[in-house]
Amino acid sequence: MQALRVWHPKDIIGVFTDIDDTLTTDGAITPDALQALADLKAAGLLVVPITGRPVGWSEPFVQSWPVDAIVAENGAVAMVHKPGQVLHKRYQQDAATRYANMARMQQVLAHIEHTIPGARRSQDSAGRETDIAIDHSEFTHLPQAAIEAVVHAMQAAGMTATVSSIHINGWYGQHDKLAGARWIVRQLWGRDLDAEIDRWVYVGDSTNDQVMFQHFANSIGVANIRRFESQLSHPPRYITPGERGAGFAQMAQRMLEHLLQP
Repeated sequence: MQALRVWHPKDIIGVFTDIDDTLTTDGAITPDALQALADLKAAGLLVVPITGRPVGWSEPFVQSWPVDAIVAENGAVAMVHKPGQVLHKRYQQDAATRYANMARMQQVLAHIEHTIPGARRSQDSAGRETDIAIDHSEFTHLPQAAIEAVVHAMQAAGMTATVSSIHINGWYGQHDKLAGARWIVRQLWGRDLDAEIDRWVYVGDSTNDQVMFQHFANSIGVANIRRFESQLSHPPRYITPGERGAGFAQMAQRMLEHLLQP
């Protein structure tokens, strides 16, 4: 990971960013991070947070933050809101698939809570429509061995499993953050992300951001990603000096300084 100061962004058209511990600090977006989002939009950039959080949790933020959409549940669902228009929800899976998968996932969730000591569903679980989540660092603490046991239990049930800075997420389906990014760019703008991926930035903080770090040349980790450094097969190219929302604001400032140069 190289220092942010050596990053020289050019011809950037959009920014994808994680939310928890990337935009937020202690669970809330900070004024500097919120202003950074506004500055990016004012510069004409597309801005899309992409998160493991549930779609229900995302609704108030897509309506109040200066963003084009929020892709939730690790790429499965998007909330789109434009001024003067009704909030619109889009899914990658059809309704029958979602309902069948959720019934299976609830059985897995109950099994995990029953068999792995300390494992408890996340407090935002009621808002989830396409995945399940076990809390490991938001309102409880799971040791690494328990986190690995939860991941193994999800995978043994045929699920995809990832670990964010606060939750262990599991779901049925081939989507992930990268698939969600490709999908929303195609859905909203009719564009091919892979054809222009060097003109997009991704900002994150955890192991579940690795697929994005791997594919985006302009991949940025906020400084608290050091917590997961030993677990990263694909670290970000650059790292900010500041953690969480402060680090995101530093990324935005660095990028705008270069993009707005005459």
